[in-house]
Amino acid sequence: MLLSSLRTTVLCGCRGVGRSFQHRSQQQGPHLRQWLVKRGQSTVTVEAGATSAPSAATVPNAATNRILGRWLLGCSGLVVGAVVLGGVTRLTESGLSMVDWHLVREMKPPQSQAEWEAEFSKYQQFPEFKIMNHDMTLSEFKFIFYMEWGHRMWGRLVGLAYILPTMYFWRKGYFSRSMKGKVLGLCGFVFFQGLLGWYMVKSGLEEKPESYDIPRVSQYRLSAHLGSALLLYCASLWTGLTLLRPAHKLAETKQLLQLRRFAKGTGALVFLTALSGAFVAGLDAGLVYNSFPKMGERWIPDDLLAFSPSLKNFFENPTTVQFDHRILAISSLTAITGLYMFSRRMVLPRRAKIAISLLAAMAYTQVALGISTLLLYVPTPLAATHQSGSVALLTLAIWVLAELRKLPK
Repeated sequence: MLLSSLRTTVLCGCRGVGRSFQHRSQQQGPHLRQWLVKRGQSTVTVEAGATSAPSAATVPNAATNRILGRWLLGCSGLVVGAVVLGGVTRLTESGLSMVDWHLVREMKPPQSQAEWEAEFSKYQQFPEFKIMNHDMTLSEFKFIFYMEWGHRMWGRLVGLAYILPTMYFWRKGYFSRSMKGKVLGLCGFVFFQGLLGWYMVKSGLEEKPESYDIPRVSQYRLSAHLGSALLLYCASLWTGLTLLRPAHKLAETKQLLQLRRFAKGTGALVFLTALSGAFVAGLDAGLVYNSFPKMGERWIPDDLLAFSPSLKNFFENPTTVQFDHRILAISSLTAITGLYMFSRRMVLPRRAKIAISLLAAMAYTQVALGISTLLLYVPTPLAATHQSGSVALLTLAIWVLAELRKLPK
């Protein structure tokens, strides 16, 4: 009886609560539905924002472009250091002191006396010691060894400066699709440059019984090594400048098109002149005729085409190689002077005018350095400064091209 009464009471209470909730739902139904819809929309918006926030942060923008531009300019500066250090290494005749090549093992130089003697004994087995340095002491060997070791370690630093940030920026999403191809090309070029450097050194370690000349690396491989370094430098500098400096909004007039073509041709001529300097260095052609403007007593020396076939003279005859370098240097100076004078007649942005003016000033400085190096029989400090001047001239030529470039479509 008691259980029956309790069950009846519970059922009646549930029915009452149900009718009350249904009545309230009918009264507040429109308001409740609106509240639920708004809550659902805000939830979707928050979730979408949380999902899209990371991807928005990784899309390349002005801030990431500034970071990439500064990184590439820093890398190009390291390449300049490698070029200058490589030139000093060659001028001090240190490039053949390390007769082995290993990516990791050679990073640690000899430490003990026994290790130094073992390294020196390996060097003694190659032509440079036998022909040139047969009376060299261990302390003298240490100097040339450290010069070459420093150059190789700097090259590894350049490689790390390109590869490690590339991996980091790639994961962060800083690269656009076109930029990915560019940085992969730059990293591949760094690796190729290292292999080419060893291929160059190897040419100076080979025995040449038919030759009585002093051991030296192949001028062809030397010019390829320098040329690839300059290409890496130009590509890094150009990409960095275009990321950091927006293109000027210049009216595409006929004069501007002519100036732009003129600047491109001048830049190519400056690059070719610097490359011809590698043949001069490789053949020690700066020690053949140490007079200017004439070569000896003549404007055109007698032995200009002494080799047969004639084409061989342009790459293997020291007289012809020096003559070509002189002609290219004077042509570059003339072209840069013409570019400067032509630009004075045009209305250009201030930055472009500064770049062209500095290019002209550097051209005359570089020619003065070259003539002084020749007349003073190629002293190492002056020759190294002249080589650095060629990179400075190339830098300013790239800057001019960057200032005159077209707006991207």
